[in-house]
Amino acid sequence: MKSSARTPDAYVKSLPADRREAIAAVRAVVLDHLPKGFVEIVDFGMLSYVVPLERFPDTYNGHPLPIVALASQKRSMSLYLMCVYGHPATRAWFVSAFRKAGKKLDRGKSCVRFKSVDDLPLDVIGKAVARVSVARFLALYRKSRKD
Repeated sequence: MKSSARTPDAYVKSLPADRREAIAAVRAVVLDHLPKGFVEIVDFGMLSYVVPLERFPDTYNGHPLPIVALASQKRSMSLYLMCVYGHPATRAWFVSAFRKAGKKLDRGKSCVRFKSVDDLPLDVIGKAVARVSVARFLALYRKSRKD
C-alpha cells in the first residue's frame, strides 16, 4: 500500500482512522527520540527518518539513508528499524527488551509488523531510535559498503 502523499502530515491524514491513530502514535515516539541530524520525509511511499542528502549525498541509490521508516501495509503496519537490524549487538538488545516488555515480536528481516499500537512497547521503540547518532549511523553505513 504505497502512498502517493508528499509530506509526512499528508501521509498520516491519508490513512484509515484506525491506522491513522496507530501510525500517529508511533510517529510521535520516533520524532520524540530521533537524534539530531535526522529528518522526517516521505520516501518510497512511507514515512522515513533519514540522513538528508545535503549531509550525505553518496548513497547507493540516490535516496537519503533511512534509519527508521514507518508504513501502513496491506495486512499490517510496519516499523523498519535499520538502526537495530544493521548492528548485531543492538539487534540482540532490542529482541530481549521487546520480550521483557511482554510483547510478541512479529518481525521480518528489517521490520517489526504490528496491527495495533498496543502490539509495541513504545518505550523500547523510543530507546532503539535514540541509540544511534547520525555520525555512528554513517560510520556503520560506510563500513558496510567496504565489506
